[in-house]
Parts: sequence; C-alpha cells; structure tokens
Amino acid sequence: MTEGAELHHRHRDVTGGWLRPSVFGTMDGLVSNFALIAGVAGGTADTRVIALSGVAGLAAGALSMAGGEYVSVASQRELAQAEIAVERRELRHHPEDEQVELAQTFVDKGVDPELASEVARQISRNPERALEVHAVNELGVAPGKLPSPLVAAISSFLSFGAGALLPLLPYLLGADELMISAALSCAALFAAGAIVSAVTARSWWYSGLRQLVVGAVAAAVTFGVGNLVGAAGL
Repeated sequence: MTEGAELHHRHRDVTGGWLRPSVFGTMDGLVSNFALIAGVAGGTADTRVIALSGVAGLAAGALSMAGGEYVSVASQRELAQAEIAVERRELRHHPEDEQVELAQTFVDKGVDPELASEVARQISRNPERALEVHAVNELGVAPGKLPSPLVAAISSFLSFGAGALLPLLPYLLGADELMISAALSCAALFAAGAIVSAVTARSWWYSGLRQLVVGAVAAAVTFGVGNLVGAAGL
C-alpha cells in the first residue's frame, strides 16, 4: 500500500435532486428580479410601481420555477422507472442472458473474463441487487435513489423567492433609488457565486466574479431597454 494513501473517504450527495434547483433557483431569482426591477426603474421613477413589479416578479418566478422543476424531475423519474421496469422484466424472463451481459460489462472495465463471470453469477443470485447493478451500469441510476420531484419543487420555490427578495428588499423598506438595490444585488451575486464554489472545483473569487458579471450585464441591458421605452413614452 502506498504510504499516505487515503484509506477512507466520503462523497457528497450528487443524486438527491436538491442542489441543482436550489443553486439555479437562487441565482435565477436574484438575476431575474434584479434585472426586472432595473428595467422598470429605467422607465419610471415611481417606487410603488417598481416595488409592485418586483413583488409580481418574485411570486410569478417562484411559482413558475417550482412548477417547472416538479414536472421536469417527475418526467425524468418516470422515464427512469419505465426503463428500470424493462430491466426487471428482462431479468425475470432471461436471467442467463442478463448474467452474461453483466459479466461483459465487467470485462469491458478490465476484469478478467473468468472473474467477471463469477462476480456476475454471485450478484445475479439476488434479483434486487442484480437489478440495481444492471440499472446503474446501463441507465446510470439506482432504483432506490431517484430524485424527488417534490424536493426539487420546494427547493426551487424557496431558493428563487430568497434570491428574488434581495433586490426588492430596499424598496419594501422605503428606498427610492435603484443604486441601493443594485449595490445589495451585486454584493449578493458575488457572495452567492462564492458560496457555490464550496461544492464545486472553482475558486471562490472566480465563481463570485462570474456570477456578478452575469447579473450586472443582465440588469444593465434591461435598464437600458426600460430607459428607452420610458423615454419613448410607450
């Protein structure tokens, strides 16, 4: 054994269905509502109109995100379940062929044919275990570890709402200038990107700066559009 080799380690959950909608929801809520508020502020100085637009954007966006995530993840889950059912039928009606197929997958990964056949034989003695191994090898999913549509929907709703609230908050507290909302939003964008780096391989400053640039560009473009529309009196 190599000196200093790692003997035990744990991996973070990458299949639970919560991380992607949470991260995407927060970023989308922050960027989209910041851009919406900036666009409305570019066209009018009425803070009540700006605040109302922000509230409407928060509510509509959070509900849309939740509904979209639920349907998307549910459809993905149902597709996986249908394919797992196909694999279950094959194991029931053609166990020998499936065992040979499983052995071949091990051979393809570099296992000696004799050992691969023995491993496949032992795994195939337990139908549920065999199903799990076949599903992971052929579909990339485990039958008991499919993402939850409800978890994805709730994660999206809460995270989008939290992100969308930040650029709106100064107006709800009585602010009457876009710069206050913009400053808070830009700080939140950088912080959100930096936090995401904790579960990725990117550095905190790179992730933070990338998110800040994306959000700032979106808000600046939308502000410009709102300003043009407001100047035109449309």
